[in-house]
Amino acid sequence: MIKVFYGNDRARIAQEVKKTLGEDYEVFDGMEGLQIADIVNIFQGNSLFATKRKILIKDLTQARGQAAESSNVSADFYEEIAKYVNTVHDIVIWETTVSQKKSYKDFIKLPGVSVQKFDAAPKIDMRQVFEIFDTAMVDGKRAVKMLEKVQSEEDPYMFFGLLASQAVRKFEWRQGAEQRRALEVLSELDMQMKSSTIEPWTLIKAALMRLKK
Repeated sequence: MIKVFYGNDRARIAQEVKKTLGEDYEVFDGMEGLQIADIVNIFQGNSLFATKRKILIKDLTQARGQAAESSNVSADFYEEIAKYVNTVHDIVIWETTVSQKKSYKDFIKLPGVSVQKFDAAPKIDMRQVFEIFDTAMVDGKRAVKMLEKVQSEEDPYMFFGLLASQAVRKFEWRQGAEQRRALEVLSELDMQMKSSTIEPWTLIKAALMRLKK
């Protein structure tokens, strides 16, 4: 089977490559001018010491794009690999820049191709979340505008978790009516995010608008 790894968690992918191929394997880099002839050699050739090879191909789509620009190339990388999906060799393709074109999607749907995505957990700017919460306690509309500027970079569930922790912290400090109301609003939001089909960010924005009575 051919394994395709992609995503922004490069450290995790490197670990998976070693887990799959071990410590000793051949590397073919698409950024360094991989050719159709190399593809045939990878899937048909044997090593000097074993009949089963362990091979890492990096950035196949990049190499394919470069080859397509050459008038001397008539064969397609994906079509060539499709002939050898039942290879006895251990092959990992690591795409650091994945093409989302139809040809790539068709390639990774081949029965002999296994695809895994590894993305690092999103990072949350705690200071930013707390600032949005404090603003919402005064002006919900302004807090929503602040959120809209950063929401594409955040995970809604992690964002909510930090909102809730800030609400609890504020209540412990002051234990006033406003802080109690914030806990009630966020408790309701918690239930909505677990059961509603509405997009999480929409629910969060609605809650921010209700924090100030």
